[in-house]
Amino acid sequence: MPGTDPNFMNHRLSMAEGARPGEEKRRAIQGETSKLLKVRFIREVRYPEWLANVVMVRKANGKWRMCTDYTDLNKVCPKDPYPLPNIDRLVDSVSGFEFLSFMDVYSSYNKKKMHPDDEEKTACITDGGAFCYKVMSFGLKNVGATYQRLMDKIFKYVIGRDIEVYVDDMVAKSKGGESHCEALGRVFEVLRRHQLRLNPEKCSFGVQVGRFLGFMLTERGIEANPDKCRAVISMRSPQNVKEVQQLMGRVTALSRFISKASKIATPVLNTLKKERNFAWTLECEEAFLRMKAMLATPPILVRPEPDQPLYLYMSVTKTVISSVLIQEKEKKQCPVYFISKTLQGPEKRYQKIERGALALVVAFRRLRPYFQSFSIIVCTDLPIQQVLRKPDLAGRMVAWSVQLSEFDISFERRGQIRVQALADFITELTTEHEQLEGDWYLSVDGSSNQTGSGAKVILKGPNGILIEQSLHFDFKASNNQAEYEALLAGMKLALEIKAKKLTVKSDSKLVTGQVNGEYQAKDPKLAKY
Repeated sequence: MPGTDPNFMNHRLSMAEGARPGEEKRRAIQGETSKLLKVRFIREVRYPEWLANVVMVRKANGKWRMCTDYTDLNKVCPKDPYPLPNIDRLVDSVSGFEFLSFMDVYSSYNKKKMHPDDEEKTACITDGGAFCYKVMSFGLKNVGATYQRLMDKIFKYVIGRDIEVYVDDMVAKSKGGESHCEALGRVFEVLRRHQLRLNPEKCSFGVQVGRFLGFMLTERGIEANPDKCRAVISMRSPQNVKEVQQLMGRVTALSRFISKASKIATPVLNTLKKERNFAWTLECEEAFLRMKAMLATPPILVRPEPDQPLYLYMSVTKTVISSVLIQEKEKKQCPVYFISKTLQGPEKRYQKIERGALALVVAFRRLRPYFQSFSIIVCTDLPIQQVLRKPDLAGRMVAWSVQLSEFDISFERRGQIRVQALADFITELTTEHEQLEGDWYLSVDGSSNQTGSGAKVILKGPNGILIEQSLHFDFKASNNQAEYEALLAGMKLALEIKAKKLTVKSDSKLVTGQVNGEYQAKDPKLAKY
């Protein structure tokens, strides 16, 4: 074989004396394989058409879980459209109860059989040979949807009343001890009927606090998972892009509890745009410390009570839109959900009124279950309602107006926030909207030619509000008539927006003179204006 003379130079492995290959994973695979064979979850197979590798994943309790990398098989399997429950709705539905019981089915996925024709497609290779699963295996595409379908079917008559289920996570709930025992009795009867066993190591019964889907559930409401908060608080300042991504992933998981998360994190997110020249600035450090401070004492969110409206407060800046959903309980304003979004691409060029409408659209898309189940009162000083009622003002408003029309949404002027947890959110909101009572300016321009007539109306308001409207008249009109029509349309728009002080600009001396009382129109067609 060609190459340099090994006597001249060769490569030698520098190993610690006495080092031996790791046997822990190999022993774990052998032990898991033996256990699965014993309970007849797997069987040996020869000449399989599909073959995958085994991956060992350490559990939270330190034990090993044997998983299979079904990447190739999953690529050719279409997605099962069966919907998983909405996590926010589930969390809301089990919060605020005095007694909770958290349950986990033993070997949950392995309780459902594989179709005989598909068993050999699940084959995996180990040191002891090739084996395929006779039961549903971790790692297969759509197993979550299949298991959720099973749980929805067997718990059909107790879901919502006694229990909530998300795949293999189950929580029984009740307001009192006696009713809780009755609820558990009904749940156990279903489990017994379908031969499902609970894993005692992962169950807790009759408790008042517990973790569910990444949240802490208590009788007080919904609280941030303290482990997730500590994971952010204990982090050092990121030294590279990978650590920034890790930080933002952890913060995103807690964003429901962080007021204006995107706004606070903007300096940190900007570092991701400069991967080659990473720089952790003083502004980044201040944002990082602010996030830590907020997670040190996160707010307690509440489950909204039915038949009571929800109030949506919005904060709109040039780069970020944020919202908070609250409900009043016993004259106290309680936060339900915080959301925030960094504007991207063309969104940054939206006019102020459009960004306000976008904030409402983003809120309903993120919080659709709340919009579907509750009356929503939008508290804002922006004239969003008037603009959405005239979707011809801007093309994109048409789609937004249609999407919002299915919900029970009303608008009112922003009032005073009386909750300390929301004070930081409202501080910026106040500075953004406090000058909306200022002057409004209307520019009109009408024109006419042989093909027709039309006009353009531009209404400018305080704090950067800009509304444009194009008009086309289905009747013949002179230039002055078109100018008058534009003026009337603009003044009507100003009334709908509730502008109190309006200055009008027109390039027609006849129109401005007649309005100011300087001229008197002799033409009957103009006199009517």
